[in-house]
Amino acid sequence: MFDDIEKLASVAAKEERHIIGLMSGTSLDGLDIALCRVAGSGDATRLTLEDFTTVPYAAAFRERVAEVFARRTIDLERLCQLNPFVAHVHADMILKTLDEWRRPADSIDLIASHGQTVYHAPGMPGKGSPDGNATLQLGDGDHIAHRTGIITVHDFRQKQIAAGGEGAPLAAYGDHLLFGDEEADRVLLNIGGIANLTCVSSARNGRRSSCSDIGPGNTVMDQLVQRHSPLMRFDVDGTMAGCGSVLPELLDALLSHPFFSQPPPKTTGPETFNLAWLDEAIARTGCGQARIEDLLATLSQCSARSIATAIEALKIAPDAWVYVSGGGARNPTLMANIRRELAGGHTVVTTDDLGIDPDAKEAVLFAVLANETIAGQRMESGRIAGMPAVSMGKISLPG
Repeated sequence: MFDDIEKLASVAAKEERHIIGLMSGTSLDGLDIALCRVAGSGDATRLTLEDFTTVPYAAAFRERVAEVFARRTIDLERLCQLNPFVAHVHADMILKTLDEWRRPADSIDLIASHGQTVYHAPGMPGKGSPDGNATLQLGDGDHIAHRTGIITVHDFRQKQIAAGGEGAPLAAYGDHLLFGDEEADRVLLNIGGIANLTCVSSARNGRRSSCSDIGPGNTVMDQLVQRHSPLMRFDVDGTMAGCGSVLPELLDALLSHPFFSQPPPKTTGPETFNLAWLDEAIARTGCGQARIEDLLATLSQCSARSIATAIEALKIAPDAWVYVSGGGARNPTLMANIRRELAGGHTVVTTDDLGIDPDAKEAVLFAVLANETIAGQRMESGRIAGMPAVSMGKISLPG
């Protein structure tokens, strides 16, 4: 038997596997690398986060990706070149991190690579293009596997689209398997560039889940800060937003975007929520002379209100806790706004309370998806409302 196929069969048969989960979000801050020990599969999945780091991207990397990121008109040659380039950068970051952790590469069973999203185009009827749903992530898994010598599972979103989904939010699959509780319903809220949530009902209530993107999380706030102060990546601790005053007319204009009134499940991205969306609302409301602090305060309130509205629409018990992950979990101003907006009295904490670093959660969830692809099976149809029951990810062998 071909050695790599034999290795793949051996990994699938193990009682537990060491899997590196990778996540590179729309903020382009860096590569999240989560070393996970995963035992079992399906509802019996048990995961321990053994190590985690975020390796910052160099400015030159961000600039190269920005040439094609969320743009309708691009240089196709640059796009083709970026696919292996992103993979090589990620592979080198993995190897350097393993060296720092004193973990030999041959001790890792799998890499689960999300890749770098450069365009997300949900195109279901009434939602955009008539050509159907599409999404594109760069960072080819063959290059990562060959460079690291580790079997790599990658390009997770295509199978979900092939089965009729929009390619997001994939976090729901991992949330469902990892974070269900016997007695309490839970809301898993991730606030990255875009905010999304998964509601996982308790075993007592049938262990069913629902999920959806909500709207902008940090993406437009980050873009506004970068436009105002090119040396800043984001509003640290939400300090600038916390010093501003919400502009009611602008807030109403932002929330009038038709995406917010679409029923879940739905997906979106920076292709929709960006500075052009903000600038149009500013022009429409005559807020062109507003201070950046007031604009950031209004954007923060927009994110918080859309999140609270989405949670309240779940009509779950008020004692259901909301567990927050992603960069928004580190923003005290945004977190305070969410707590204020939630009328149901839900307790809002971070995923630290579940034993998962909020910054690591998305990378962890891709490790779970890779584990299911190698050792599990398709999730039962209907367990996640509106999401197809599929195993996801392509398998790349090192040799």
